[in-house]
Amino acid sequence: MYQVIARKYRPQSFAELIGQEHVRTTLDNAISLRRIAHGYIFAGQRGTGKTTVARIMARCLNCVEGPTPAPCGKCSSCLEIAGGNAIDVIEIDAASNRGINEMRELRENVRFRPARDRYKVFIIDEAHQITNEAFNALLKTLEEPPEWAVFILCTTESHKIPTTIASRCQQFSFRSVDFTDLVNRMAWICGEEGITADTETLAVLALAGEGSVRDSLSALDQAIACCGNTLQVGDVRQLLGLFSLDSMGEVTGALRASDGRRMLELVQELERNGQSLQHFCRELARYFRNLLVAKVALKEGESTRLIAASPADQEKLRGVAEAFTEPELTRYLKLTLDLFGDLQTSLQPRIHLEMGLLRLVHAAKVVEVEQALASLEPARGAAPPAAQTQARPAAPPATRPAASLSGAPTASPVRSGPSPFERSVAQRQAVPPPAPAAGPGQAQPPGEASGAGPLKLRLHAALVEAGSAFSADAVEHSDMAETPAGIMFTTPKEFLFGIKSADVKKTLDQLLGRPVRVEVVTGQPVNAAPIAKPRDAQASDAADRALAHPEVQRFQELFPDSQVRQVRDLTE
Repeated sequence: MYQVIARKYRPQSFAELIGQEHVRTTLDNAISLRRIAHGYIFAGQRGTGKTTVARIMARCLNCVEGPTPAPCGKCSSCLEIAGGNAIDVIEIDAASNRGINEMRELRENVRFRPARDRYKVFIIDEAHQITNEAFNALLKTLEEPPEWAVFILCTTESHKIPTTIASRCQQFSFRSVDFTDLVNRMAWICGEEGITADTETLAVLALAGEGSVRDSLSALDQAIACCGNTLQVGDVRQLLGLFSLDSMGEVTGALRASDGRRMLELVQELERNGQSLQHFCRELARYFRNLLVAKVALKEGESTRLIAASPADQEKLRGVAEAFTEPELTRYLKLTLDLFGDLQTSLQPRIHLEMGLLRLVHAAKVVEVEQALASLEPARGAAPPAAQTQARPAAPPATRPAASLSGAPTASPVRSGPSPFERSVAQRQAVPPPAPAAGPGQAQPPGEASGAGPLKLRLHAALVEAGSAFSADAVEHSDMAETPAGIMFTTPKEFLFGIKSADVKKTLDQLLGRPVRVEVVTGQPVNAAPIAKPRDAQASDAADRALAHPEVQRFQELFPDSQVRQVRDLTE
């Protein structure tokens, strides 16, 4: 009967194990020094050798020459353990034996000595699926087992193992097998099986396994069944549904040409060929990641272990990466990862993929911040902006002419008259003229006869000094009048929250020396003129310096309608 490659070439000793050097070295020394623990946890992704190492461990402990790190492989114990029918090596599938009754049965079985071998080894696969009640039943036995019992728990999700169990075992983390080691292992197996396969084909098979030896060998078995004794890289890619670098290069080619139509055509081809759009997006994210790594860490004529690809493919990736910058590749990778996440729950995956690929095209047109700032620098050899300001005639500001049809840069227009910044500063510093005195028959504004105007100024100044800027702003935009019942404010809706603040009431009580009743009326104020604020000399100097700065004047020329709201002196 035919035996699949993954089982036929399963390692039978630590010497045949590829990868996992840290696990192999630790267990080898533990057996040599007779420091054998009663419980182990082997954790790692699928197909990395957890169950295989557990069986090798059982052979090392029960070999007639042992305990030894190099079992003979000829005695009855080694042969029966390799065949999976050893009476003292009990393998339990926790996926189907996860309840408390099974663990109670196991606990009863531990009490009896081995029938023939030195140790009774319990290998529990998929241990994370055991229920909490079953773990609790096994807890005391796992903590203080008899001297002949060894427990080995294999799991792909170690975080699901209760801490009470993990603290009583030695834990080993199995890593994904290195890409180069996996390719070499499959090359050796192909030589033993008489299969012809080049390095690129084996690299495709190893890439399909994603670090799992069993998955890669299963893909190799499938490729042999499909293609016979000679494997071609194109046939293997088509069989496994993988995308070549040339097909992924269509995306980067469309990015370089800013061709959105080609992106839509690629999606249509994927739909027509019946390929998974989610799988394509996943491979595209991996492709951009490899391009970014090639841009950062790969030099001409070299290869790196950071990219799971053959040397020829790495050289292709390096050539493609030269056309892009690191920020661009980083941006493409981030957008592709976001797109892959959206496709997992999308009801219209084609529309999402089309939109995502078009977003990549638009992202290629984004200008870096440094380049945008560099374009604002004044041309070399131009007259200093201060000299140009002095020579300007009093004329309305000129608008910026449009660029020439030929695309040649045109000379920057000379701005005349005060800049928007100057006009904004002048408007804010202007003090409103005093209101004319009311005639004998005219009614005075509310509050003026009783001194509410000066009180409003003092209230505003006190609030500013106390740090209640929002309440001071509300007072400034409100009408204030003294009434027999107290103080009445006429305030717009947007300033109601500020005028109703407790700071206003508290400050009024302090200014008047007595408790005062505050009444707020919603409405449009009539006499809420801006309160003139004295301009500090240092602030004036800072505004003048900012006005004379070449970059500020250049910015005002480019954007004539811009306004500067505030000037701060950073030296203070």
